[in-house]
Amino acid sequence: MNTSIVQYSGDLRCSATHTKSGISIISDAPLDNHGRGEAFSPTDLLATSLAMCMMTIMGIASKEKNIPLEGLQASVTKIMGQNPRRVQEVHIQMSGNFSLWDKKQWAAMKAAAENCPVMQSIHPDLKVNLEWMQA
Repeated sequence: MNTSIVQYSGDLRCSATHTKSGISIISDAPLDNHGRGEAFSPTDLLATSLAMCMMTIMGIASKEKNIPLEGLQASVTKIMGQNPRRVQEVHIQMSGNFSLWDKKQWAAMKAAAENCPVMQSIHPDLKVNLEWMQA
């Protein structure tokens, strides 16, 4: 079964529907690349999916190890490069109530984030800066 169905809607906009759930998202070309910037761009989705994947894998690990994740949030910044135009850097500020974690829990959560499937799938030249901030 397909993962999604993606359609070009015209005017540099696409829609994607998740096959199993029927939930849809749209993308729009960014202002700096001929678009309207009215939705996530495809490269925004790439950067955002990295943070979402990190948090999902952290959630799985937190359930297995009974580590609290209350208030977990990520701020994502994407930096584009030129020649070729590509995502050059992704900065993720992960914030939460990390004071509740001991050293072993810190190690488990960092390992979960840094080894998520999206992280393992991106090109090694993509610089990822992951910063942990106490909320």
